[in-house]
Amino acid sequence: MKKLLLLAVMVTISAMVMAQSVTREPAPSPRNVSAHDPNVFKGIDGPYEKQHIASKKYIPYVHVREADVMWSKTVWRLIDLREKINLPLYYPTKPIDGRRSLMQVIFDAVKLGDLTAYDSGQDDEFAQRIPFENVVALLGGGTTESTDEDGNPITIDNEVRLDEVQRFLVKEVWWFDRKYGRMDVRIIGICPIRESASTQDDGTVRYKSSLTFWVYYPELRPFLSEQEVYNTRNDSQRQSFDDLMAQRRFASYIYRESNVYNNRAIVEYTSALDANLESRRIHNEIFVKEHDMWEY
Repeated sequence: MKKLLLLAVMVTISAMVMAQSVTREPAPSPRNVSAHDPNVFKGIDGPYEKQHIASKKYIPYVHVREADVMWSKTVWRLIDLREKINLPLYYPTKPIDGRRSLMQVIFDAVKLGDLTAYDSGQDDEFAQRIPFENVVALLGGGTTESTDEDGNPITIDNEVRLDEVQRFLVKEVWWFDRKYGRMDVRIIGICPIRESASTQDDGTVRYKSSLTFWVYYPELRPFLSEQEVYNTRNDSQRQSFDDLMAQRRFASYIYRESNVYNNRAIVEYTSALDANLESRRIHNEIFVKEHDMWEY
């Protein structure tokens, strides 16, 4: 009986010690605000603070020797953000819940001066830089001169229309690396495509698709790695834009390939269903090329 009583006392003491050693966080209060600005909320929007993606660093590319490249081809792809699988790239149209769209990430980086924008009217070889004012104008922002009802000249400030960027043109290079015995791909640049609409004098609506500017993808990667993307299955297991692009978690189709005809696009020599079949033919050619490099 004494042994059972002694055992019960020891168990009780151990439970009390363990209970005291548990660190408990204070209950979050919705009135936890900044002492300097009572309108700024300083609490955590959730049971924990998200730090994984915000502090994540991108993995540098592996060095590729020219002697190891046995075959390569440059292709340009179109990513349509209106497709269901590509919606995480388009939304949110306004920053929400710590998330930004891919276009918002690019625009903010260019605005801060940490990312260089290149002219899309010249070429896609990142030769001609353009200032931020040109980027704003290409996205529908800036100022325009007009007249009021009395005919007096007025200046109208237009906001940038990031929501009108509904497609991306991606330049990438596929190559077969004999050192690793595999086909690999690397994105070189991204160009947002703006889909704008304007009303004509006769009341008809005219739709216009225009290239805006190019950004060098390796220079963009540090910003993509720190921005999380919405996960439709699990809010606590989100990945970054850099992970999404590296894992090819997007739908696209080939718009152009390197060729002798000034790198002409597919739509310049075929259209409709034939253009779709030509895009698939180029895609299949790259797929088959990897198998042809092996000797069985």
